Amino acid sequence: MNISPELLFHYPWLPSLEEFYSDVSDPVEFLKKFHFKFQLSDYESRILNLFRSAFENLEEINDFIADELNAYLYVFVKILVYIFDNKRIANRIANLYSKQSYKELLNDNEDANLYDICRDLNLNVRYGDSVKFKEVFDKGQKEILETRFSIEFQEYLNLSIYLRDDNRKLCHKALVDGYVYLEKREVKRLLQEFVRRKFMIEDVDDKNALEKLKKEFFKFEEFKSIYDNILNEWELKKEEFEYSVDIHFEEGKEFQGLFPPCIKEIMTKAEEGQNLTHIERLYLVFFLHALNFPNETIIDVFKGLPDFDRKKTEYQVEFAKKKGYTPHSCNTLKSLNLCMAAKYEDPLCLKGYMSKKYNEQRSIKHPLFYVQYHQFKRSMMKNKQRISNKKENESN
Repeated sequence: MNISPELLFHYPWLPSLEEFYSDVSDPVEFLKKFHFKFQLSDYESRILNLFRSAFENLEEINDFIADELNAYLYVFVKILVYIFDNKRIANRIANLYSKQSYKELLNDNEDANLYDICRDLNLNVRYGDSVKFKEVFDKGQKEILETRFSIEFQEYLNLSIYLRDDNRKLCHKALVDGYVYLEKREVKRLLQEFVRRKFMIEDVDDKNALEKLKKEFFKFEEFKSIYDNILNEWELKKEEFEYSVDIHFEEGKEFQGLFPPCIKEIMTKAEEGQNLTHIERLYLVFFLHALNFPNETIIDVFKGLPDFDRKKTEYQVEFAKKKGYTPHSCNTLKSLNLCMAAKYEDPLCLKGYMSKKYNEQRSIKHPLFYVQYHQFKRSMMKNKQRISNKKENESN
């Protein structure tokens, strides 16, 4: 390996990662090794938090740890991004990873580490005595810039082509003997863009081959579970644009009238004392947790079931809360035969809604958005009624 393992754990996008996995022949073999080496509890929350951070367009990975697992997670995430086959997801992951890498690079003041990274990338970079290469003026004050780093101009052009700032142009740089002199910060900025490009995906031409590979990956239950939960959160995220209202539980706040047909059906079964399938129970718990229902309130929903055991239910509800899963998307519910739109003849589920933002009829993709939409409509009606009452009082 060309660089130290510790450096690779910080920056798993380096080419030396291939040597780190030299005993793995393909992605399926990698997943076998991954699941043999790590427990689900070791990595599940880190992967889900990474995607949540990306979907929220955050600047850094909240629970980033530069350990051996981080090197494995990089490949794991690359596999997920590939099989999602979604450029919007890929772009968000790319932006997050690049910003996290830039932050790590800025915090690392060792010139030797930066030089080793460039060397591992096979970049034509020179490191030598400090050179005064540029004068800059800021608010009338002159500053002379110094650096030990320079990069061959063609390498610089290849790396800087995707940067947006005007200062990247070669005419603004000090060029001597075919080498561009750069501050350390500028070298790190180039590396940030390199990382971002690592997650860019092209359109997949052979969809059948992709589906075949996906089926191989889904043989690993842990992988399938993480894939489904990320996809569910993405479907919900896509809906969050114009109907942004608080849909969290409040004591005395009536919610059941806002529930989608799929939840109404399961809750009706529970009230009637019918037995629920494992999938129905999980979905209902994840749904109510997403609305911040108290654990006791959720437990009471199940008390009429034939096999109800309060202690077991308490444990399962608390365990589900720790998982932090988003409930299934509408597409997943349809595949599980849990969608009840037709049975309840629900117009929002069947016909969708008119999007003011996009000026088109759109179908809903997530049951939480069903609640959000109806809560928005309810709040609008209350607001209109309040205005009407105010006008009536003023006229009297």
